[in-house]
Amino acid sequence: MLGVGRAGPRFAPSDAGTSERGPDRVRRPAAAAPGHPSGSSETPEPDRTPEREAWAVLASVPGIGPVTFAALLARLGSGRAIVDLARGPRGGRRLSDALAAWAGAEEPERESPQLAGDLSERVALAVAHSEVFLERVRRLGLAIVISDDAAYPARLRAIEMPPSILFVWGDPGLLAARHAVAVVGTRRPSDAGRLTAARIAGAVARCGASIVSGLAVGIDGAAHAAALTESGGTVAVLGSGHARVYPRAHGRLADAIVHAGGVVLSELPPDSGPTTGTFPRRNRLISGLSDATVVVEAGVRSGALITAGWALEQGRECFLVPGSIDAPASRGCLEFLRAYAPGARVVSGVPELIEDLGLVGESSGRSARSSPGGAPPAGRARPEAALSDVGLTERAIALRLLDGLTTTDDLVATTALPVATVLGALTLLEMRGLVTSAYGRYRPAGRLATAEPARRGRRAPPGRAG
Repeated sequence: MLGVGRAGPRFAPSDAGTSERGPDRVRRPAAAAPGHPSGSSETPEPDRTPEREAWAVLASVPGIGPVTFAALLARLGSGRAIVDLARGPRGGRRLSDALAAWAGAEEPERESPQLAGDLSERVALAVAHSEVFLERVRRLGLAIVISDDAAYPARLRAIEMPPSILFVWGDPGLLAARHAVAVVGTRRPSDAGRLTAARIAGAVARCGASIVSGLAVGIDGAAHAAALTESGGTVAVLGSGHARVYPRAHGRLADAIVHAGGVVLSELPPDSGPTTGTFPRRNRLISGLSDATVVVEAGVRSGALITAGWALEQGRECFLVPGSIDAPASRGCLEFLRAYAPGARVVSGVPELIEDLGLVGESSGRSARSSPGGAPPAGRARPEAALSDVGLTERAIALRLLDGLTTTDDLVATTALPVATVLGALTLLEMRGLVTSAYGRYRPAGRLATAEPARRGRRAPPGRAG
């Protein structure tokens, strides 16, 4: 292996909060057809719904993870068999006896450590409240996808320790997209980093690939938003349950993802809260659902580097955007590149990344329809597409923002326009959703954020003029 363990490389995840988002505040899509994870009207196999529900109930038992659940299935054959044994007043005792009998026959000299303690009683308690739990899942509009289902993502099935079950809000069909790329990074990005994430995610979405990320504030949110701007599919992987979407500030973003045809998923039961332990688990799913992982900005303790470590361990491609050696938000990327090259690769530009990802020549239907002059090379979006209905002054200001300028003073100095004219242009751009501002700094938003700045010309190779 590459020296990357189950907790990722030697980089620790950022501290996680414990904010809660109540289920009464979640706007939900229409519930999936009962028993069918895709929500289609097709009739499922008769015995699949009870088995899925049994797996979901078992997933709600504290202490049952992928390894313990696999051990239970090996001992008792199916989720329904486990639930049936644990049902009723003496359910815990019956389940315990069955496990003891299996261990006595197969491992007469020792107990199985995964099944020790009060596991049987915890399973029996969960079974006793199973109807309440399953009604909760249905009320939240979640589909249950288990590893035995055809709808279970093939990319995820190929990783070590794939989750036994996924709770899916949205269309599970997106998980089988032909191309999927993870875009992740710090929760505290620079303005340039946020813009870079949007440009990368927008270009990848225009090539028809789905964008996978973790719904966190910062780089993750910028990547999801860029995919939505380009009408691309995006998958948000939670480090909590769906009833406690974290962070709460991204509740509306989660709604927008699902209602635009995307997916919000978790391997955790709906009421599970976020902890420092759930985020590394979440990160292995982000990389596992993707062909490649792109880290835009990451400090030395960023959880995005755990995602990058999982990508390498899972045999997936890994790309990192380099930055200034003095920038804290780039230090983790630079250290990772130094430690894990050549497996970890440098992002030298958005078109170059699209080429490295093998997406040249790919395009989404939306990109093809919206490019009357021909599709931009390698997923590149021209700024003019977002600025077609604004005036010359607003266009000049927008292009300077794409170049990285953020303050009114900088814009006045470079355009030689009066302050009032610059502020008026910024106001008009904000009204059109092309610019956003915070604390006196402006940055591109919407379709402008996903556009590639016009290049001033490529640098000539060494030894050649021009």
